[in-house]
Amino acid sequence: MQRREASPRLWGASSPEGRPVRLQDVVTAAEDFPWGERVIKVNKKVFVFLGHSDGGLSMATKLPNSGVAALTLPFAEPTGYGLGKSGWVTAHFNSNQKAPVQLLCRWIDESYRAVAPKKLIDRLPSSDK
Repeated sequence: MQRREASPRLWGASSPEGRPVRLQDVVTAAEDFPWGERVIKVNKKVFVFLGHSDGGLSMATKLPNSGVAALTLPFAEPTGYGLGKSGWVTAHFNSNQKAPVQLLCRWIDESYRAVAPKKLIDRLPSSDK
């Protein structure tokens, strides 16, 4: 099993001073490849599944707050293997579709906050926007 620290990327939030918040500045996360799939974990718990096939992209996140609304979108469905029953939602995009990046960033944020321990969540900027 391969494991790497997550690369620095914008988290999709701003600091109180308006500067972009970088993932590496506030998040303890690691990339892993269990079952041959790319996942991002916090505290050894998955908060994002990433996949691709036939030139498309898929992403699964745990959405306890926005999951019901997310499932009304044409590209979203409950995550398989019973995870959908626990609030996991998978978004699928084919190579001809443009993924709504800002929405997906919010979903990653919500999923991280749903899975991470409170001491790590307390380090994040507020998600109230």
